[in-house]
Amino acid sequence: MAKYSKKAQNSVKRAMRKRKRGTLKSGSGRKVTSKKQAIAIGLSEARKKGAKVPKKGRKKTTRKKTTRKKTSRKKS
Repeated sequence: MAKYSKKAQNSVKRAMRKRKRGTLKSGSGRKVTSKKQAIAIGLSEARKKGAKVPKKGRKKTTRKKTTRKKTSRKKS
């Protein structure tokens, strides 16, 4: 079974073509030059249209390790 529907594939294809022509704009209105960003925009538009697209991946957050301060102890 396919992960992405034909609608989603067409949406990404259209976004990639627009990027290549230099007419694809991001949400803020800036020109998109990155392939990854073009794919993300295409998938996002496909989701809005109701195409079969897997859910967005969650960002992996790394926990900061808290390091204890080493204090010099006096030896008795």
